[in-house]
Amino acid sequence: MSGEAEGGRSAQLKHTGLRHGWTTGACATAATTAAYTALLTGDFPDPVTITLPRGQTPAFALATEELTDVHATAGVVKDAGDDPDVTHGALVRATVRRLPAGSGVVFRAGPGVGTVTRPGLPLPVGEPAVNPVPRRMMRDHVALVAERYGGSGDVEITLSVDDGEEIARSTWNPRLGILGGLSVLGTTGIVVPYSCSAWIDSIRRGVDVARAAGRTHVAGCTGSTSEKTVVAEYGLPEDALLDMGDFAGAVLKYVRRHPVDRLTVCGGFAKLSKLAAGHLDLHSARSQVDKGFLAGLARRGGAGEALAREVAEANTGLAALQLCRAAGVPLGDLVAVAARDEALSVLRGAPVAVDVICIDRAGTVVGRSAVAGAPGPASR
Repeated sequence: MSGEAEGGRSAQLKHTGLRHGWTTGACATAATTAAYTALLTGDFPDPVTITLPRGQTPAFALATEELTDVHATAGVVKDAGDDPDVTHGALVRATVRRLPAGSGVVFRAGPGVGTVTRPGLPLPVGEPAVNPVPRRMMRDHVALVAERYGGSGDVEITLSVDDGEEIARSTWNPRLGILGGLSVLGTTGIVVPYSCSAWIDSIRRGVDVARAAGRTHVAGCTGSTSEKTVVAEYGLPEDALLDMGDFAGAVLKYVRRHPVDRLTVCGGFAKLSKLAAGHLDLHSARSQVDKGFLAGLARRGGAGEALAREVAEANTGLAALQLCRAAGVPLGDLVAVAARDEALSVLRGAPVAVDVICIDRAGTVVGRSAVAGAPGPASR
């Protein structure tokens, strides 16, 4: 096929003409790598190159440097590309200090980085709001620098973001109990820009490419982790993968007019609980997890009133899921079924069979539905 038929996540981004950016986690990793290198060698690498989880090797210019006998600090300005990210232009700093042998890597929240104060997040209460993947990236790069320059790899990393506490007021952090600043986020290191019109157009192109390639089964994924899940589950080729991001409605409405035999929708439990509740735009600024709705599903799954009240009052969707799993209530499956039924409602009888897979942040399947709907001829 010609280049015009290129499909998949990377083709969608290319088609939008939008410039990608870097997550706070990638910026923090770059700053940490530069600071630890300076602590061991006396010199800051500038630019500093890091390796992202999917193998890309971007280079970051340093905005600030400070080296003393006991610590080194480096700063990187976050470039979010063409994404309307509130943290675009923020200065992310990492201060690295040596620790005694055997201490490992310890994370601290400096000014502008939040601290977890409520359960239900993927970090314990009291920890800096530095998510698991950025932590792993920083640990890996500390180990590489230590091996290269003869360090022990035992360090304290204090992350800070200039004006982060003020910026965080424009995010959901205060409601989630992350206090004092921003979270250090990112699962791939790359910020994918979501201009609504451009990204929806890219979704449509993705469906067209899949159909032209003869694909009878496509998957709408909320991000790279869910994409990996459906590839592992079904072995789908790249041109059958639609990066729908938050635009579930765009996928469903276009597939309604341009059917494929089967559509799998895969995404994080919290996002798909929004679809289950009837939201077609899953962005956090435009829809929220309805814990009252989740409580109703939990009751349907056998939860008593005490558990249903706990679900309704949970801090996050993840916390609600954990409560139900501990009690043997299949909330993940119930959300998947409700999301599938909502998708079928939007499809309005189009000849498309649908199934839904819910995952957690690590990519573990926490809920799934059976396939239902009106399949096309090839899947009968």
